[in-house]
Amino acid sequence: MHIRKTKPNEINTIMKVYSTAKKFMKDNGNPNQWGKEYPEISLIECDVERGNSFVCIEDDEIVGTFYYIVGEEPTYAKIYEGQWLDNHSYGVIHRIASVDGKRGVATFCLDWCFKQCGNIRIDTHRDNIPMQKLLEKTGYTKCGIIYLESGDERIAYQKNVSKNN
Repeated sequence: MHIRKTKPNEINTIMKVYSTAKKFMKDNGNPNQWGKEYPEISLIECDVERGNSFVCIEDDEIVGTFYYIVGEEPTYAKIYEGQWLDNHSYGVIHRIASVDGKRGVATFCLDWCFKQCGNIRIDTHRDNIPMQKLLEKTGYTKCGIIYLESGDERIAYQKNVSKNN
């Protein structure tokens, strides 16, 4: 597997990956994190245009996708019921998803992001037990609660080099 930036002509394929992920989340007790409309195609188009959308490729096929950027995430400015591991520069991962039946993609993507900057923050819905388990299994620390611009609650995680050496 390898990671590269998403090309504009791959947006429809990416949207199919997200449809698969929404079905998986619904089937695993998490129907509300993304609901029926999220992520909107306009959001993905913007991510691609800005160079923040990535795909995971295996055998010339897209098997996963995610948003990644090194920079401040406004919704991470305040954390409740805990604290971040540090206040150093960090990378942010959002909207990680993989094709149906393909194991190990999310772990591969998380590892790739961590290798880029050594300090990653990510959040997930309280009902997204598979993602919580994956984050804990791959060395992420549960740091507290953040709130999205919509007011929706998310569990915040962080992994950094100093904590994982």
